[in-house]
Amino acid sequence: MAKLKLGVVDQSPVRTGGTAADAVRETLELARITERLGYGRYWLAEHHSTNSFAGSSPAVLIARVAAETRTMRVGSGGVMLSHYSPLQVAENFRMLEALYPGRIDLGVGRAPGGDARATLALAYGRGRLGAEHFPGQVQDLIGWAADGFDDQHPWRRVRAMPRATTVPEFWLLGSGGSSALYAAENGCGYSFAQFISGQDGASLVRQYQDAFRPSPWRAAPEASVALGVICAETEGEAHRLASSLELWNRRIMRGMDRGIPSPDEAMAELGPGWRPPPLGQDGARMIAGTPAQVRDELHRVAARYAADELMIVTVTHEWRARARSYELVAEAMKE
Repeated sequence: MAKLKLGVVDQSPVRTGGTAADAVRETLELARITERLGYGRYWLAEHHSTNSFAGSSPAVLIARVAAETRTMRVGSGGVMLSHYSPLQVAENFRMLEALYPGRIDLGVGRAPGGDARATLALAYGRGRLGAEHFPGQVQDLIGWAADGFDDQHPWRRVRAMPRATTVPEFWLLGSGGSSALYAAENGCGYSFAQFISGQDGASLVRQYQDAFRPSPWRAAPEASVALGVICAETEGEAHRLASSLELWNRRIMRGMDRGIPSPDEAMAELGPGWRPPPLGQDGARMIAGTPAQVRDELHRVAARYAADELMIVTVTHEWRARARSYELVAEAMKE
């Protein structure tokens, strides 16, 4: 089997009984650990008005994670662009690129990252732009971040600062819809969020690869898939750990936002017959199993998507189990 590139998507999960400050400290520690393990990227997610995830400001957290690491790329997975001015985002990431040249990824999405009330509060008087404006926002963001406006563009005299010799690496994130085509049209990388979608996105990745237009910042298409993964020494332990996220999902659907519950609490509520999705199921949000099982399933998914890289999202109640899962995946993928 060919060696696959591995990256991390970190939502900074908050466990029941823990705090958001704990979650941020654990994000910094996980970044240090996964860099030592050979993961090549570390992306920070954006969530608002939730007790379950502490990552509300990717740009701020990227700066600290990049300072705690030395070689891995660090970026957003992603900035929810509909909330912000493209110029503001471009300047945030140009500053990050100036601080850590050649290491910053600018990943953007169009999901709200929160509920309707949080979306309204983020707009705060100016009104939220509809989804139909997203393609234009992406083009303007790239124009400012990469000095890409031509002489006839209305924004050509507005310059994003600071000036730098390198630009962030551009990615569009999607869990469906048209983001794959927007990524192709703008010469960006494309990452399919299977852990959110719960659908098979292989056809979207193929659309992106077929429609890709080379750009000054990327000569060829580059696709990744973000997968929920929980790996443990035994299948039973992996399933036990995975029960926390299952109960959290069920509670969120009922409007109960209490953080990530413990496996003991989850198994008591779910019952002894609960199991995560079976391995080999296309589009499953979660892969849970032993190192050998996870390794084989990751290779299968990567082959199905013809993906260059896998972004691993691991959410558990127990911090040590979370870090250990990333360790086991890295070791298994070397075999």
